[in-house]
Amino acid sequence: MERELSLEFVRVTEAAALASGRLMGRGDKEAADQAAVDAMRSVFDTVHINGTVVIGEGEKDEAPMLYVGEHLGISDEPRVDVAVDPLEGTNLVAKGLPNALSVVAIAPRGCLLKAPEVFYMDKIAVGPRASGCISLDAPVAENLQAVARAMDRDVRDLTAIILERPRHEELIAEIREAGARVKLITDGDVSAAIATCVETSGVDILFGIGGAPEGVIAAAALKILGGDMQCRLIPKDGEGPGHDEQPNGEDRFRLLCLEDLAKGEDLFFAATGITDGDMLSGVRYRGQTAETHSLVMRGVTRTIRNIYATHKLERKPRFVSSESICRQ
Repeated sequence: MERELSLEFVRVTEAAALASGRLMGRGDKEAADQAAVDAMRSVFDTVHINGTVVIGEGEKDEAPMLYVGEHLGISDEPRVDVAVDPLEGTNLVAKGLPNALSVVAIAPRGCLLKAPEVFYMDKIAVGPRASGCISLDAPVAENLQAVARAMDRDVRDLTAIILERPRHEELIAEIREAGARVKLITDGDVSAAIATCVETSGVDILFGIGGAPEGVIAAAALKILGGDMQCRLIPKDGEGPGHDEQPNGEDRFRLLCLEDLAKGEDLFFAATGITDGDMLSGVRYRGQTAETHSLVMRGVTRTIRNIYATHKLERKPRFVSSESICRQ
């Protein structure tokens, strides 16, 4: 894929962030998500790719846009897989909480794992300094000790991030017993996984069970950033294939690494902040202008760009203009 595409993918996430950010704190997560989906889909209609959605808003009968299998783009080449989360953290936007993002990951056709919504993932992720030191099969304390050694710290200096869910009560207790600090989050495990690779985030390791599609999107970013991740697919209760199978009939207990989730190096990842977070600032509206903070990364060169943009809203298409958003 040509490097010039990186800015095109940022345009996609910027549009979704601009559209949904107007609804921050207004208590309507469905409206915020729909605004992000509409804006992202419209901009994809201008991007020079031949894309197929492999991770999106669900199956075609559940999602009118950005559904799995939908075609995106206006060119015959390059042929790519597209993983999207127009609004990662719908509850975060609805409540005005930190770390809501709009994200996309792009890879050549067949290079992103097609992780269906009916699966969770049990995950562990770290940044570059601890890459190669973790094992999903190892005890929590052992993983923390390995990461501490790799980072030349004590375990008590580490911060583990984890979704605050009843299913994680035992895991949280093990982390605390091992002596590490704990950062609990209500939503947003894509940004949480990526935060392990950001020195200023204060996050060192991610544990726990989250969405499978989110795991694939995070894996693309972690691979570019030099981080590490392992996971296993877990069927949601009463859904998906039988308990002995993954999609494609594989052993569901098979350990998945970054290469299983996002193959090769020809990857792109883009994210725009919607609310302020550990990595990105949220959208700032200033009358007829708005400011966004985005991150775009290219796997081939491992180039990482922070992009600060000022948008003249009256010059934008209708879905991101200040007038149309205020009418929603």
